[in-house]
Amino acid sequence: MKKISININLLFSLLAIVALSSCTDLELIADDSIISPDTGEGFSGVADPAASLGNIYGQFNGIYGGQENVYALAEVTSDEYLVPTRGTDWGDNGIWRQLHLHSWDPTHKFILDTWNSFNQMSFNCNEVIDARSNSTAQQVAEAKFVRAYAMWVILDNFGKVPFRDVDEGPEISPRVLSNTEALDFILADLEAAIPDLPSVGPNGATNKANKAAAYFLKARVLLNAGIYRGGTSPEAGDMPGVIAAVDAITAQGYSLQDGYFELFDGTANNERIFYCDAGVGSRMWKGLHYSQGHPQNAGGGWNGFTTLASFYDLFEGNPNSNYVGDGQEERRGWVPDASTANSDNNGFGYGFLIGQQYNASGSPLIARKNAPLVFTRELPGLIGNSDVTGIRVLKYSPANDPANGAYYSGLLLFRYSDAYLMKAEAMMRSGNDVTGMVNILRSLRGAAELGSVSESEMLEERGRELYDEHVRRTDLIRFNKFSATWEFKDNTDDTRRLFPIPTNAILSNPNLEQNPGY
Repeated sequence: MKKISININLLFSLLAIVALSSCTDLELIADDSIISPDTGEGFSGVADPAASLGNIYGQFNGIYGGQENVYALAEVTSDEYLVPTRGTDWGDNGIWRQLHLHSWDPTHKFILDTWNSFNQMSFNCNEVIDARSNSTAQQVAEAKFVRAYAMWVILDNFGKVPFRDVDEGPEISPRVLSNTEALDFILADLEAAIPDLPSVGPNGATNKANKAAAYFLKARVLLNAGIYRGGTSPEAGDMPGVIAAVDAITAQGYSLQDGYFELFDGTANNERIFYCDAGVGSRMWKGLHYSQGHPQNAGGGWNGFTTLASFYDLFEGNPNSNYVGDGQEERRGWVPDASTANSDNNGFGYGFLIGQQYNASGSPLIARKNAPLVFTRELPGLIGNSDVTGIRVLKYSPANDPANGAYYSGLLLFRYSDAYLMKAEAMMRSGNDVTGMVNILRSLRGAAELGSVSESEMLEERGRELYDEHVRRTDLIRFNKFSATWEFKDNTDDTRRLFPIPTNAILSNPNLEQNPGY
């Protein structure tokens, strides 16, 4: 029996393309318009549930292996990243600037691709879960975890979730779960999955569903549940569930670990709860300069992403340089200078790269027009930039493995420090003083102790610990700061907390209603 695979969001993509061709240059990824031939025999189960699950896990690699789509929606829309246009480089018809300015619309390609990829993932899980696939109890549990993950991403970004049963053909418009229905569905999936998921300790292969990963997702969903129900802040009644879920992760053997940048070297560690096998090259090279080469990447970086000076200033240390001994906390990293750049690091540092950059022999690197390669704090704007403006960020560093580290794999999705801070936040929102708890983490990271921890300090601490880990947008929304202003962004429209339903999805499913403000 040939398995029928239906893209649930673009069943009528050709119609949508015709409808939009006169008013937009929207491009569709190849998978958007693919619908497997209908044999007329209906769905009778997947032939090999293990192989189907393998393909589903492979979707994580494709989704998170680039700098676009859900990663860009989480990071470039926040106060953490921007992608300035340098001459004509990174212009891309304004697609990056729109994210930073909060001026996107329903035709934005990254919004469409995020909607498509996670809705497709959810449907693929439905096929494995269906009784006719004869999946084992663990396989069903894994599929329910991944379905919960995919539906959570859609809920978090769009506020509603379409759902198609495996027996519903292209003539059926998927029903749409409201925010509260989707929230309940996600939590029910996780509760059903946890008993049959394996316990995998931190030294195991945590690139597949496991109990700790499910508890982590439960904690994250509950922490944000008040937002998902339509409120403006978390709800006190959800906080005990967050705390209990994190305690369950701890019971699985996970814990805080020192050596901050070693957590991102692609190997097992005490904090790696859930990761995907995607290569981390895009995380490295998206911001590095063209002149910053590596034995495996002589062509150098792509010279795009930078952070904002105000975000860099959240960290302890000299505001104008980040060389060894500049008084910085560990998480801000360090830049090799003439005396510390060598063959062991190929001239690459960690964290935030500012000031003069050096090669492996300790010689100053040169930018375009024979100017020194000096990354600056300030940018003139989102356009009109030179090739050296902006502080660069390097959390996954080629210095982790000088010989083979240009494209190593192992991209973290869930990390214990995040769970630890979720518990601290839940306790804070329950009226507890969590200063001591937060200071335990800060001490581990070489940062001075805080005298107290309020909501603003908690948000800043999450930024310092979890930058570049695609959680900043969700954090800003939960702390009611997403509509605030920051450098080059003055849009305070609170409806931007949700992205628009893509135009193509609206055209193909009459059950969908556009989000307010679009």
